Amino acid sequence: MAEVILKNLSKSFGQDVGIEDVSMTIPDGAFVVLLGPTGAGKTTTLRLISGLEKPDQGEVWIGGRNVGSETPAQRDVAMVFQQYSLYPHLTVRDNLAFPLKSPILNTPPDEITRKVNEVAEVLQISHKLDNKATALSGGEMQRVSIGRALVRDPAIYLMDEPLSSLDAKLRTDLRVELKRIQASLGATLLYVTHDQIEAMTMATHVGVLDHGKLVQFGTPREIYENPNSLYVASRLGLPRINVVPADLFGNAPAGATQIGMRPEHIAQGEGLEAEIQRVEHLGDQNRLHLTLKGHAITTIADPSTDYRPGAALKIMPKDPLCFDAQGLRIR
Repeated sequence: MAEVILKNLSKSFGQDVGIEDVSMTIPDGAFVVLLGPTGAGKTTTLRLISGLEKPDQGEVWIGGRNVGSETPAQRDVAMVFQQYSLYPHLTVRDNLAFPLKSPILNTPPDEITRKVNEVAEVLQISHKLDNKATALSGGEMQRVSIGRALVRDPAIYLMDEPLSSLDAKLRTDLRVELKRIQASLGATLLYVTHDQIEAMTMATHVGVLDHGKLVQFGTPREIYENPNSLYVASRLGLPRINVVPADLFGNAPAGATQIGMRPEHIAQGEGLEAEIQRVEHLGDQNRLHLTLKGHAITTIADPSTDYRPGAALKIMPKDPLCFDAQGLRIR
């Protein structure tokens, strides 16, 4: 595995900016998640690291070497695409074994068999090894696609929303398995998603992209607790952060136009009176949907509480995040 460094990396497609002046260090053995909406530059970053795209400017360093002149094969990366790309005429077993048979890796046959069986067991597709790829469901195809990367021992794994086509239970199971595999291998992994749950549960580091720019990089806890902008604050947290005018609850810090309140950072039983619109009973907590002076607010309560729609509930913020008119954090 290897440390990967991006230095002032930029790439445009005509008038459209892919990424702009991105510098980032992916530590050796880290599980880094890139977060951002569609068009933020996540996939472009992966393609530049893999060598599938050439940057307009900047450098990619893998394992201490500048790989700008190297082909994708020479860079020793394993990439999983959002859309599974399998050889339809081959069985699952042969699809998984295919990368190990390349002249560059030249893996012994018994080692190929061991790795294929091991990965198939992890991904719950052992019973499908002799099926043709065309006989699989979409979720099974994606698992084979992930497996084809996992049989490798590359400098870095690059994964582009690999769990997006799976059902909820399998997605949860594979999140746990991917993290376990990454930790046990000490693998360096860069993972692209817009799913904040994946970022919070899997990542050692999170990079937030906004229109091609890396706007914050840190641990999931740092990003969640100390966002440097309203945009970053809205990328993590479920339910999403509540955003209301800064003066809604009274005095606001100088320059603040909005405050952000995480649902768990709203005190109940004191402050201003809100009306309960809806109650969601989730087992471990109740989720309360409120209105306060025309503003929708979501908070959480102990599952033993018996709040009803239409009832009044006094609330006030605890340590809210403050933002200026441009959405930048005021500390």
